[in-house]
Amino acid sequence: RELFAEYAAELNDPEQRRLYEEEVAALERERGVEVRFVHPTPGFVLRTSQEGSRRCYINVCSNALMGEPRARAEGGGQRWELPYSLAPGREELRPAGRRRLLYDVVFHPAALRLAARSARFRRLLCDTALEAVEKQCGVQLDRTNATVLRGISYKGIPQAPVIRSPLPGGAPKPPDDGDSPLPPF
Repeated sequence: RELFAEYAAELNDPEQRRLYEEEVAALERERGVEVRFVHPTPGFVLRTSQEGSRRCYINVCSNALMGEPRARAEGGGQRWELPYSLAPGREELRPAGRRRLLYDVVFHPAALRLAARSARFRRLLCDTALEAVEKQCGVQLDRTNATVLRGISYKGIPQAPVIRSPLPGGAPKPPDDGDSPLPPF
């Protein structure tokens, strides 16, 4: 029990988490990939159901790594570009022993500020989050009964997904010391 408690404390230590993220970023850089961790800042929560029976929650969050929302004028209105990041859905156990499905959709902080000022923009943000989960996760959500939970900014335990992008020039080639018993690839 002591070892498990020590392990759990180590996982929750911010210094250990920072060290872990630095090590992962260094390993990925060696492979020719840039890795950025997206730490979601809570915004608001959408409650809906999946496939008509399972309750699920969509955490609408923010992070400055996402692109800013942009509007483009079109006939009769505006067309918005809302870049987002979607982490894979996860299942968490509630204190009562029941399971709940959670999804995190992360937008730029400016998008959440606009949503706080405008009910129409908030509806656009909610529709975009619902559509993102449906398209990327291949599920059917109940859009008509989706509601924003008041007084709750995040459900579950925050997790930091990563954004991977290839580095210019690709992965560095391993040194050729000529002593390898293996044939070249």
